Amino acid sequence: MSTTTGDHAFSFDPERLAKWEESAQAAAATDAARDIADVSAVEVIASSCVHLMSAAAVKLGLGEEGQADEWTDLDEARKLINALAGLVTAAAPEISDMHARPIRDGLRSLQLRFREISPIPDAIGQGPGEKFTGPVN
Repeated sequence: MSTTTGDHAFSFDPERLAKWEESAQAAAATDAARDIADVSAVEVIASSCVHLMSAAAVKLGLGEEGQADEWTDLDEARKLINALAGLVTAAAPEISDMHARPIRDGLRSLQLRFREISPIPDAIGQGPGEKFTGPVN
């Protein structure tokens, strides 16, 4: 297909355009993989923990002031806290105490907040994440 605009002729080849887009997508995927390869395992694990902590905090009503109550969801918070506790417990020997300690402190704060706002308190040692961390009081 050929289009003429003024004195210029442009040709449009759908196959060529498709190949160019495919090539651009492949380059972007390679760049993303290269970026991931440059990140240490400790950073990936810590970043995952921070994402879990942030999501749990929002589900525990610690988000934006105006919508905190609206986003509170104890069932979702329990799942996120369990996942965080399992991850930090399993990863602690690999990431060193220097990296694990602040994550454990944040986890403990989330566990205490859960216990504080839960209308039906869990038995000691049965709260979210406590099967990995032990009882939190």
